[in-house]
Amino acid sequence: MMGMHEYIQGLTNLETLNRAPGFFKYQEHTVAAHSFKVAEIAQLLGDIEEERGQSVNWQRLYEKALNHDYTERFIGDIKTPVKYATHELRKQLAGVEATMTQNFIDNEIPEFLQKRYARRLSEGKDDTLEGQILSVSDKIDLLYESFGEIQKGNPQTVYLDIFRESITTIIRFKELNSVQYFLSDILPDLLNEEFTDKQRLVAITQELLKD
Repeated sequence: MMGMHEYIQGLTNLETLNRAPGFFKYQEHTVAAHSFKVAEIAQLLGDIEEERGQSVNWQRLYEKALNHDYTERFIGDIKTPVKYATHELRKQLAGVEATMTQNFIDNEIPEFLQKRYARRLSEGKDDTLEGQILSVSDKIDLLYESFGEIQKGNPQTVYLDIFRESITTIIRFKELNSVQYFLSDILPDLLNEEFTDKQRLVAITQELLKD
């Protein structure tokens, strides 16, 4: 008989798996903490979409947000520049992750729950409203992580690159009501915080928004 021990144990593993390995950070962020924050951000964006007249499938949204990085317990959090170095590499990594996830489901998830977890542990960033909200929420948390390092005076330029890339991706979803709200009401508050590199960050943001 299979239980859910390995699945629950994997949640603990995510608490010890740090994001953005290999870069100096003043504050570490784990995959588990990231998943929680993404779920909270997705909830906020879902509220905004619903208030603006959109129909949100909340079960689908919560499942996508909470589980979107669970499979990193199998291959770790690979640096974004490495993960996206080539299309072929990205495809190979996705294939390895999918195979390991399916093996995990087949061997560790009870049969009566396998369809549910096959859905929950699959790629959540699709063209549905909930998938788009997940894509944006993931980048908003990454934006705040990079901003936290910039605000603390981290000298590594990679965090400026991450900040820029995060905003660029968020803007791609500008048709969403929640993204329009984020850009007009939340992002300005972030940029009004006091930090050393403020002028540079504001200039980068304004240039991206203008484009």
